[in-house]
Amino acid sequence: MINVTTFLDANACRLNKPVYYSVDRGIKYTSSEVLGIVSEISRRLVEYDIKKGDRVLIYLENIPEYLFSILALWRIGAVVVPTNRIYTTNEIKYYIEDSKAKLIITDKPLHDIDIRQFIIPIMDEYKNSEVFEAVNTTWDDLCQLQYTSGTTGKPKGAMLTQGNWFSAIQNECDVLKMDHSNVLFCIYPMAHVGISWAISSLRAGALTITKNNYTFDEYLDIIYDNQVTNATGMPPVIHSILSYPKKVANKLYSVKSMISGGGPLHKDLWRKFYKKYGIAVLNAYGSSETIVVGTGTMIRPEDYAFADRFESVGHPVCFSEVKIVDPQNPNVSLPHNENGEVALRGPSIAQGYWMRPEQTQETFTENGWFLTGDIGYLDEDNRLFITDRKKDMIIMSGWKIYPTEVEEELIKSDLVSEIAVFSLPHEHRGEIPVAAVVWEDEKDEDALLDYAREKLARYKIPRKIFTTEELPRVNGWKLLRNKLKEEYINKE
Repeated sequence: MINVTTFLDANACRLNKPVYYSVDRGIKYTSSEVLGIVSEISRRLVEYDIKKGDRVLIYLENIPEYLFSILALWRIGAVVVPTNRIYTTNEIKYYIEDSKAKLIITDKPLHDIDIRQFIIPIMDEYKNSEVFEAVNTTWDDLCQLQYTSGTTGKPKGAMLTQGNWFSAIQNECDVLKMDHSNVLFCIYPMAHVGISWAISSLRAGALTITKNNYTFDEYLDIIYDNQVTNATGMPPVIHSILSYPKKVANKLYSVKSMISGGGPLHKDLWRKFYKKYGIAVLNAYGSSETIVVGTGTMIRPEDYAFADRFESVGHPVCFSEVKIVDPQNPNVSLPHNENGEVALRGPSIAQGYWMRPEQTQETFTENGWFLTGDIGYLDEDNRLFITDRKKDMIIMSGWKIYPTEVEEELIKSDLVSEIAVFSLPHEHRGEIPVAAVVWEDEKDEDALLDYAREKLARYKIPRKIFTTEELPRVNGWKLLRNKLKEEYINKE
């Protein structure tokens, strides 16, 4: 039996210190204050008749109540369905329908949404609330549907359990060597599974810092002013640090490690950053289905004597396994230095996809391996290198964009006859989504972009639109995205 939130109770007994700092609110919360607020939200959810196993959407900015609501839902045995505040009404309706959610937690009334709404207030006055006892849950009890997607179909919910999260939290504390003396600045959106770093930091009793929106200057100031020891970042953040050395100056003096994930870190950036600042980049590999590095791999500071290539995403974390399999036959394992599909196995692997047995069977093998869809290889020392993607997913500044989802929405306009969404490399963002369009009548890029803004979250909107007479296809049907990349890579 386990309820992952009981670390809050243990920390409240032993740590009379700030463990969470909301920069936006200018407030630091102690362990007992976090427990009090989580307990009060738990009580209110029960008053809304939320029971063990019920699905509940969270639709908030990156404010403390988002993090507290996640913990409260876990505490009562309910299932978190994280959503991002930039999602449109149509996107939210899809998540509600697919998850069969019973309630949505938000801070403002949502019109045209047919679901009960818990309009959550600022919870700071409830810091001293009476403790709500955690519901007795098991290792295999579902606690989160983390929506992700492939290149076909709509987003699908990876089923994460209390045990999956317990393992992920323990592993992240382990790889960061985290304890109550650390200070972690987490920049990942709370709807993203990367919020696991903040939750792991809370579990360790470290000081966890979050901010809703920030500029690069604010990012540096927060690190400097709070003597951050563990900074979270992505390749664009590391690129910015290298691009503006005068702004950076000595503001990273306290940082011992920089977590990088959410997309490929180019080796030249990594090498330059490490040589200039001497800060170990913890180059991590994982996914929503593995709770980041809950079951995944990572380069740690002790690996740097062997990481001179600055390309690897490291060795498996504790209790996790990695192997390379034939992309056409996952029952066949491949030898060292041979490219194939990356497969992971371990305690934080999702239980499958919510209400999608066929896709679950395709991706999660009977003997416990998760087929990631990424292409890579293991060297002689079993260090993992990612070389390509089996799927066409685009990763821009850590945001995952699925071309088919964007295409299916934009093709509904009266403007487009055919459309193909694909990625082009971008120095700062890693890659950006662009579109090749066969117009229905007259070319009208502005009208198409206006339509996209109505229907899609802004990060999914193509950054460039190319006009073409015909899309390249195999035998008239299978779209050749790589062909489009080759054609347009040097065109503006």
